[in-house]
Amino acid sequence: MTVSSSPKEEGALTLAAALEQLDQEREQTERELREVDLLLDQSKSEVEKLTQRNATINAHLQQMESQIDDLPAADIRVAYEAALEAQQRLVVMRGQMEKLASDRAHLEHQLQTYKKVLQANQDLNAPQGDGRNAQSSIEVITQAQEAERQRLSRQMHDGPAQALSNFILQAEIALRLFDVDQDQARQELNNLKESAATTFQKVRDFIFDLRPMMLDDLGLVPTVKRYASHLAEKSGTEINVSVTGAERRLEPYVEVIVFRVVQELISNPALHNQATTIRVQLDIAEQHVRASVDDNGNGFEAHSLPDEAELSIKALRERMEMLGGSFEVETSPGKGAHFQLSIPLQPSLNR
Repeated sequence: MTVSSSPKEEGALTLAAALEQLDQEREQTERELREVDLLLDQSKSEVEKLTQRNATINAHLQQMESQIDDLPAADIRVAYEAALEAQQRLVVMRGQMEKLASDRAHLEHQLQTYKKVLQANQDLNAPQGDGRNAQSSIEVITQAQEAERQRLSRQMHDGPAQALSNFILQAEIALRLFDVDQDQARQELNNLKESAATTFQKVRDFIFDLRPMMLDDLGLVPTVKRYASHLAEKSGTEINVSVTGAERRLEPYVEVIVFRVVQELISNPALHNQATTIRVQLDIAEQHVRASVDDNGNGFEAHSLPDEAELSIKALRERMEMLGGSFEVETSPGKGAHFQLSIPLQPSLNR
């Protein structure tokens, strides 16, 4: 099954549907925002209670420290364990509150974006045709960008930010254990060191996903190969990259767009669609750059996509068409997928 579209036909058919979907997304976002506000209020109340409890426990520990030589070791251990448990609970609740606050900020940003687009459409008196198509393109790309920002925010919070919160807790545990059990304190420090090394690698991976510096330094082909190799190691998926044509540098915006599209087309089947083999073909000719991605994953029914996947494919197609190129999909449930994109090049764009 080949999924293709004419820009004029798609613009006429999708504007009203896109606006209706956008309004539904606005309503859903408002509901989610109210739920997050409720959870955030509850979390703030819990954090305040835990903060007071920790202050009381710390005051008790300070009093014990003045009498530490006269107290049984068992009582000291029980007191410190209670203090650590309370601190851990406080760290967890603070992390939850930070995540809720981050989610709320992004929901609010997303809601304002929806409202602005809907209001702009109401105020717009442009004629049918190119203006409508441009408006539809803006809507699709805006939604895709907001979805990507929200994904990155959650990934950062659930990864490095949460790890840093755990570092604080582990360091606090090690400091307190030095007065009671130095061997256990050393073990906690070793655990902290291992956690830091793991988190450092995750941060490097996150930065590469966000913006690989080698794309600026070495260009499209080495970056695609490096990303494919990294993703294959991470996911266990066999990913083969082949290149035809001259491996030369292109204009930066062309390299960025092609890389981002290829990145999305291979990461989704490798991480979410149970693909075991992915083939990437890059063709860099004099007048065009083409890329095709084939996977043996689950595939999908093009006319019944989840909202997020449908939005992603629409955004990819919009990007290609804005550059005078094309984007095609061939897929069916259980039979994998084939994606192909093409961008025309002018001789002046080659470097």
